[in-house]
Amino acid sequence: MPKQTTTTMLLIVLASTLAGSVLAADNRISADLESVDVIHNGQTVTIQRGHDRDATLPAMFQKTDRGCPPFCVQPIVALPGIGTIGELEVLDYLRRKSQGDDSILVVDSRTPDWVMRGTIPGAINIPWNRISSDAAGTFETPEQADAFRQILADEFDGTYDAESDSWDFTDAKTLVLFCNGLWCGQSTENIKTLVDLGYPLHKLKWYRGGMQDWVSVGLTTVKP
Repeated sequence: MPKQTTTTMLLIVLASTLAGSVLAADNRISADLESVDVIHNGQTVTIQRGHDRDATLPAMFQKTDRGCPPFCVQPIVALPGIGTIGELEVLDYLRRKSQGDDSILVVDSRTPDWVMRGTIPGAINIPWNRISSDAAGTFETPEQADAFRQILADEFDGTYDAESDSWDFTDAKTLVLFCNGLWCGQSTENIKTLVDLGYPLHKLKWYRGGMQDWVSVGLTTVKP
């Protein structure tokens, strides 16, 4: 192969490699954060932003008119004392949990049909309607009440006192809850239920932007 041709090919390969590097560097999550490794279903998943400059939102998040109720715009604060957080804070909670912090749980409050279309890596799905009722007997069946109490105890680490019929959340996990977006009231409904039961305000965090904001900035999603 002529020397000039070889040099030309090397230059093309080098230019392509550099272009890829520049593209990756040009689409970091933040100025000092390129990616975050989390554990999802026992596997390591790298959360990063996409590099397709022509990418668009999935069709399910392109609608602007959904009808209120039930799809009403949520306030910036779910309840006084509840922290509203964004993508970087969610990533930090996911990173800490994946590094062994068992005091954190990131909860996708949506129903399974939505989760099947994609969720945040590292989140677990607890459908909002499984913890949307209070503990005063507003469940349709005893089985629903039992399932609710099981979630509070086994997933959230609450302690039930049968004698006083009350919950102790002193050692409960910090919960980061989200649903489809600022027009989705499912996670806020869960937050209100938990607060009514006595869940500490500082242990409840709300990702208001939810899945719509997550995909709008090109962050990695996974399907069950």
